[in-house]
This record gives sequence, C-alpha cells and structure tokens, in this order.
Amino acid sequence: MAEEVTQDVFLSIFQKADGFKGAAKVSTWIYRIVVNQSLNYLDKQSRRPTSDETIEAHHRIEFIHPGVQLKNQEASKYLFAALDTLPNSQKTAFILSYVEGLPQSQVADVMQKSLKSIESLLQRAKANLRLKLNSYYTEGKR
Repeated sequence: MAEEVTQDVFLSIFQKADGFKGAAKVSTWIYRIVVNQSLNYLDKQSRRPTSDETIEAHHRIEFIHPGVQLKNQEASKYLFAALDTLPNSQKTAFILSYVEGLPQSQVADVMQKSLKSIESLLQRAKANLRLKLNSYYTEGKR
C-alpha cells in the first residue's frame, strides 16, 4: 500500500512540476499531492469488493510510529486505530498538525481550507478521539 501511494506521489510530482507556480511553498505543494494521492488510494480501497479476511486485516492497525518507545507502543496502536475511524478531513488535519508537526496555517494551505476550518476540524477530531479512547484509559490499560 505505502509503496504504491509513494510511487503515485513521485509520478504525480514529476508530471505536475511544470505547473508549479510558486504561489505556495514547495513543501505545501508536495503535502497536498501526498494527501490527495493517499485519499484517492483509500477511496479506491473502500470501493473494492473484499473478502471477510481482507476486511478484518484492513481494520487491524499495526502501525507503530518510529519515535514511540517500547512502553508506548500499545497506547500508540489504540491511538492510530482510533484515528483510522475519524472522517478523512479530521484525520488529515490531525495527522498533519499533531503527527507531522505542521503549523495550522500550513495545514490550511495543504488542505485548501481556511484556518478557522482547520481549527474546527482539529477540535472535532480531538473530541472524537477523546470519546473513542476514553474506555482504553478508564479501564486501567494505560
């Protein structure tokens, strides 16, 4: 999956390089391409008929962020599983802002939305994550 999206991103950057006008930072332009290609891939995956085993594997989150220490791996699995359930716009804003560390103004540029819209998406994403992760932390698994 990641290899396919990465290849599509590089191909898209190569094909669209002539059209880059410099109105935004190059990094913002590339982030926009990455976000679009990733969302396109997820959209194609959701429309593809799958077997029960593939559906089960799709909902199982095995992602461990490289910077997370061993003691935090279980908590990060729950966080990324919860993130995966968010609507795409909330998930994208949250990941760009809190995982990638982009300033909200750059997230707004990447997502082609207003700063107020990004703030709203982040507030809703945090509220939804709080609800989804509440049981994990209240059951003493932390």
